[in-house]
Amino acid sequence: MGTSSGSNINHQHMSKMLPPRQQQQQQPGSFQTSLSLISLDPHTSPNAQEPRFNLDNIHESPTESASSRETWPTADAITAKKMVNGKTENDCTEQSVIRRVSNADKITLRDIARERVDVISEKMHHLPDEFLDELKNQLKTILEGNGGSQNREEFLILQKLVQSRSDLTAKTLIRAHRAQLEILVAINMGIQAFLHPNISLSQTSLIEVFVYKRCRNIACQSQLPADDCSCEICANRNGFCNLCMCVICNKFDFEVNTCRWIGCDFCSHWTHTDCAIRDGQICMGPSAKSGTGPTEMLFHCRACNRTSELLGWVKDVFQHCVPAWDREALMRELDFVSRIFRGSDDPRGKKLFLKCEDLLEKLRGGLAESMAGRSILMFFQELDTDSSTSLENGEGGGLIAPQEACNRIADVVQEAIKKMEMVANEKMRMFKKARLALNACERELEDKGKEVAELKLERQKKKLQIEELEKIVRLKHAEADMFQLKANEAKQEAERLQRIAHAKSDKSEEEYTSSYLKLRLSEAEAEKKYLFEKIKLQESSHTSQSSNGGDPSQILTYAKIRDLLHGYNIPSKTDSHPNERHKF
Repeated sequence: MGTSSGSNINHQHMSKMLPPRQQQQQQPGSFQTSLSLISLDPHTSPNAQEPRFNLDNIHESPTESASSRETWPTADAITAKKMVNGKTENDCTEQSVIRRVSNADKITLRDIARERVDVISEKMHHLPDEFLDELKNQLKTILEGNGGSQNREEFLILQKLVQSRSDLTAKTLIRAHRAQLEILVAINMGIQAFLHPNISLSQTSLIEVFVYKRCRNIACQSQLPADDCSCEICANRNGFCNLCMCVICNKFDFEVNTCRWIGCDFCSHWTHTDCAIRDGQICMGPSAKSGTGPTEMLFHCRACNRTSELLGWVKDVFQHCVPAWDREALMRELDFVSRIFRGSDDPRGKKLFLKCEDLLEKLRGGLAESMAGRSILMFFQELDTDSSTSLENGEGGGLIAPQEACNRIADVVQEAIKKMEMVANEKMRMFKKARLALNACERELEDKGKEVAELKLERQKKKLQIEELEKIVRLKHAEADMFQLKANEAKQEAERLQRIAHAKSDKSEEEYTSSYLKLRLSEAEAEKKYLFEKIKLQESSHTSQSSNGGDPSQILTYAKIRDLLHGYNIPSKTDSHPNERHKF
């Protein structure tokens, strides 16, 4: 919230123009009108811009009101088109996979909503991913609400089934299947973003969201209660986050740099402008600074029951954000301001209302947004001038009583002190967070240093092992060469021994043949001698017989035999050959 137009303390109000979840994203001295979601990990850099989403296609959940929406990012048109095309191309394959799931194994969204966690988890582990994606797509269709009252009734049934169960605790949900947990969280929160494939929260984060220990806004993801707030609203409302949700409707959206949100100057809780107008939280009242004097348009915070003035807040928003607004955004913001100050009785509030109505008419008639922006900024400067003149001359144009002047000065000083204290507390809180982040970074750096040292030591060990292995390889190569040389020498020795064996074998065969022939020769000579003796004996006997008138033919036969024996030439030892054969 901004201060009055005469205040010189602006940095506090600049931070109040944005919901706190967006203050972390802004750079000093600059404001952004486009939204880039912060990282899903709350400990990562706030400048991270992944995943990025198309905010032009935001849908309402079936449980949202018309005046205040809880929105979430959806996939952009290109990604959606690719998904549709991919589904069309693979339609036959997906259908064939799903057909293979028997009817007994199939589960429905109602089964997930009412059956025990472990039973459904066991079934889902045996189901193909295509079937689980189909279940998610069914729930997405229901949450989008495009099917009219039928989808709305189905969602209410599913949500009633989930919220009526007492067994869905952090302890039991740990055993849940990932897809089962995403579906349960989406049903309980009524937000289809938890089913989006590009959003991957950890199992622990999903469980904390389900049991209202973490903000359901995927762009915030703060632990609840946020900033350890102990107010009645943060303590008693399940899932309420004072950093990004409306105090009245409990909803959040992704609007930044806008008059759509009003922040309390004292407790930093946030409220939709539409909700505040509808519930009468914006109304006329005595000055928020002094509590006396003329009335002005004030915002009454439901969280702390304090009031904050609105004119200075609107001025701060326009001064810092008008240059970045396009035509449509400027017309929307002028409409917000016009509705805020429509019932104002304060002269300055009336002037601002009439100025906004006039600029809206001119913009509809073709006035350039740059001209309209300069015009509204000049109007705020004129209001500041009129306010200064009014303080000098009094409300009626006369001199102000000394006591009243002192009271006003004291009020301004007190307000400035309060603002400075709030700024100091905020800076101290930011300093503590920065210190914690720095300590975490230092610890992480130390851990990384230890890891690096361990990796270096491991690398050195691996290097020594490699060198040792190389030595062993070289040794084995040398041994292999030595064994090869010995094998060659053994082969040569075997060949030499084989030749010697062949030579000795041939020599032995020759000696054996010679000995055999000698033996046969001696036997033949003995037989010859025996035959000679026998023949001589027979000759002598025949001679005596022939003298007595023996047979001459027999005598002739013995004579022939004797001649043959004398005519047979028996070779000597030197003339014999192993291959010669002798006949006797």
